[in-house]
Amino acid sequence: MPDQTSIHAAASPEGGAEGRYFARFTLGQRYLHAILMTTFLGLALTGLPLRFSSAVWSARFAHAVGGFAAILFFHKFCAVVLTLAFLVHVGIVLYRGILKREKGIFWGPTSLVPQPRDIKDFIAHMRWFLWLGPKPKFDHFAYWEKFDYWAVFWGMVVIGLSGYAMWFAPIFALYTRGSFLNVALVIHGDEALLAVWFIFAIHFFNTHLRPGSFPMDLVVFTGRESEAEMKAKRLSEYERLAAQNQLPSRQATAPESWLMTVGRTVGTIVIATGFVLLWLTLTAYFKK
Repeated sequence: MPDQTSIHAAASPEGGAEGRYFARFTLGQRYLHAILMTTFLGLALTGLPLRFSSAVWSARFAHAVGGFAAILFFHKFCAVVLTLAFLVHVGIVLYRGILKREKGIFWGPTSLVPQPRDIKDFIAHMRWFLWLGPKPKFDHFAYWEKFDYWAVFWGMVVIGLSGYAMWFAPIFALYTRGSFLNVALVIHGDEALLAVWFIFAIHFFNTHLRPGSFPMDLVVFTGRESEAEMKAKRLSEYERLAAQNQLPSRQATAPESWLMTVGRTVGTIVIATGFVLLWLTLTAYFKK
């Protein structure tokens, strides 16, 4: 989500024993991500048993929670909450970018809109992987973070519309052909399965399991990152802020120990659950 962070230091300039810390995400952005993470996991837990209803593990899970009717109820509940969070996010972006005319929302180094630099960074990154060039310097959002964002954005629209079409089929049938509902069923199931596989495999690796972040990146829980982490992951942003003398305004207190413990606990549960669902769905899918 595009952001202009606003967490300022309230302690020593060093920000603790590990050096200075800088704000990356606001409290509101972290709340929205928490809702996204929780509801997506809820949708996966309830949607995958419906998608693979003939699997043994699906039937057992349905029996444990009160049947497939109960699963469908919780699936719809999570869908409504996630839809509201999505609309809030879009509203904030439009308000800041159009009404307030805030710079950096739709273009520039802090924007999530893909730009020519992302292509250059991607090529440079591939060259670095092959030992053909130096590691590129990334800014506020790397190219794969933008890809993650727009993959989720696209999925919200496609999966959401197809899901609501099936939920309110009599209303949609008044304005579309009946065959559209059959297409919506296929799109909803396949796009949702693709989204689950992408999040539980690619996103989890890019965010938490890759070198430099393993075993977990806590910045989305704390909203803050150390100076060393910022230099290692977003050196271009660090150099840009230092040249513009904006680092002091981004400085933040060190994350509280209890918050990091909560982040590790929640993150471990989510990642473990995601890998279990990934394995169950892959085995069920390729057994067909």
